[in-house]
Amino acid sequence: MKPYAESCDQNREPILAAIEPLFRDIKRVLEIGSGTGQHAVYFAAALSHLQWLSSDLAEHHAGISQWLEEAALPNVEGPLLLDVAHPDWPEIEVDAVFTANTLHIMHWPAVRALFAGVGRLLPAAGLFAAYGPFNYGGAYTSDSNARFDRWLKQRDPASGIRDCDALNELAGASGLDLREDIGMPANNRILVWQRR
Repeated sequence: MKPYAESCDQNREPILAAIEPLFRDIKRVLEIGSGTGQHAVYFAAALSHLQWLSSDLAEHHAGISQWLEEAALPNVEGPLLLDVAHPDWPEIEVDAVFTANTLHIMHWPAVRALFAGVGRLLPAAGLFAAYGPFNYGGAYTSDSNARFDRWLKQRDPASGIRDCDALNELAGASGLDLREDIGMPANNRILVWQRR
């Protein structure tokens, strides 16, 4: 049976509405942390002009492959093996990177490694779009995000909602500048950085 995340069905349309104009002139997108594979097939089907490269840790590959094989889309590839904390990323050429609901799951050293890797991978003017809940100035944007953060930390003390200022610092050190901060339903955002 294919893996399924209800949240993917709930957030895919608002995310698509946000990334469609961003990715209008993009040819190849790497998705980091494709999870179930649901987003990969939905976005690839809707954005038929681009090639969508799915990726994740090895334990998620079987599930992603099921979604990809069933969809049989010509413009979605993978899943590629990608552990952001490992310095050897796949040797690929992309003009954008997308990730959804990963930064608050990863431990901070992995978040740091992700930004460094994206900075190395993207060409000049390449885009990095990250979807999820974020804090600002160390403060939660809603009570529900505060509760979610407590739940995350009970499950794994090294996880948690990341602060936008801290992420911008990592981005800047990796040659990326914040280009857009897009409000999304359910107290989420899409942060978009651009490679200098």
